[in-house]
Amino acid sequence: MEYLLKSGEMKQMDRAVIEEIGIPSAVLMERAALAATEVLEQYFPLKKVLVVCGSGNNGGDGFAVARLLHLKKKEVTILFTGNEMSCTPDTALQKKICEKYQIPICRNWKDDEYTSIVDAVFGIGLSRAVEGNYRELIEHINTHPAKVLAIDIASGICADTGEVMGTAVKADMTVTFAYKKIGHVLYPGAEYCGKVLKREIGITLEATARKLPCCYTYDKSDLCRLPKRYPYSNKGTYGRALLIAGSKNMSGAAYFSGMAAYRVGTGLVQIFTELCNRNILQQILPEAILATQNWEKADQKKTVKELEWADAAAIGPGFGISEQKRKILFEIIKNMYRPLVIDADGLNLLADQLEILHEKKGPVIVTPHIGEMSRMIKKTRQEIIKDLIGTAKTFAREYDVICVLKDTRTVVTDGRDVYINQSGNHGMAAGGSGDVLTGMITGLLAQKMEPFEAAKLGVYLHGLAGDEAKKEMGAYAMTATDILNQIGKVQKTEEHRREQ
Repeated sequence: MEYLLKSGEMKQMDRAVIEEIGIPSAVLMERAALAATEVLEQYFPLKKVLVVCGSGNNGGDGFAVARLLHLKKKEVTILFTGNEMSCTPDTALQKKICEKYQIPICRNWKDDEYTSIVDAVFGIGLSRAVEGNYRELIEHINTHPAKVLAIDIASGICADTGEVMGTAVKADMTVTFAYKKIGHVLYPGAEYCGKVLKREIGITLEATARKLPCCYTYDKSDLCRLPKRYPYSNKGTYGRALLIAGSKNMSGAAYFSGMAAYRVGTGLVQIFTELCNRNILQQILPEAILATQNWEKADQKKTVKELEWADAAAIGPGFGISEQKRKILFEIIKNMYRPLVIDADGLNLLADQLEILHEKKGPVIVTPHIGEMSRMIKKTRQEIIKDLIGTAKTFAREYDVICVLKDTRTVVTDGRDVYINQSGNHGMAAGGSGDVLTGMITGLLAQKMEPFEAAKLGVYLHGLAGDEAKKEMGAYAMTATDILNQIGKVQKTEEHRREQ
């Protein structure tokens, strides 16, 4: 697990290290500059370097980097864009030192054949739109052929949301300190920051005794969260998953969700689907138990009865939309005591009557993409994209559900804690991919995993499988089947570790 901080949280930790631990701020700045200089030496051409400094502490980092490069006999020029009177004490000190070393400091951009540019203008504290001379400066940086390293975060990116504040530096790489910030991983910030390298400078949660941040992400060490497999066990040990999915000409959604549930280790999977899908599913997924009926003439009591069998259920993939199906969905919500995943058409059926969620009997996970969330909460796509975390948290709190808001960076929240997923790639933007995710989450739920954990781990595994599929097929050729076929591979590493 890796924590992702807001700018305010990072500033509190800085203060705690300085005031409570007793490490001088100048020492932290020096460590940050040393780390940034090491990155420059490793990845950037240093024939001629321009360091662009503001008047805040980010600018102080930049001045210190310029000094270190100068002492290494690199040709370096400082472009000071800030206000002399607004410099923080540490920045003023670093600037004074650079002056004594006679490092060239200019106030206006001088066109030159710089090989690298260091962006130390704003850092993580930016709270307003970039305008005027700063806007012109950033646009100048972005049109220059030199490689760009951003210190802490690309100037112009909101550290809390990833939003572009008017304009922003397009960095090739960013070096940040102690912890990544939310703006590093959410788009469009992730694109502007480039590859983000985290470096330690002595700031830790343990040292500051601060409350754990509410936002985090997973890495491969978190595969240890997978449900355990036991030598002495049977199919009943690993749960029963019910997928209410598929309609006429939509058997694929039922297949993808059902097979995905099996691939994450579920003992038994039942697919409850349209009668016309029976022969198809018996051929392509013979492992599944089938229950069928004509949805438009459905016996709601029969539908509710099927719920008794399941340890977890999902409804929506390829389900279709009609008034009769809305009634079925509502009966399920009101009668399912075990975890329920609502996806795809299930969400579209909910859109105008979300209050039914207040009548649920058990835990509910909703998995909307941006378009589905837009229909449910009556906000534009842009409004949602601008505040993914806030949108998901508000929805989760209001309806007491776990919200999986799917985007390039999927956000999972119970209304309090926030998981941001970093696995996956653009090749996964293909029909059936969401059905696979629904099946994976439902399968983990069936194995008695806590709902919030199942949602987070399901999203992470889904992305990892997509990354493996991209390695094999490439982004253009990937299909949902390719994602399915890689689920086992991404779990195999953890399986092997446990066997050692």
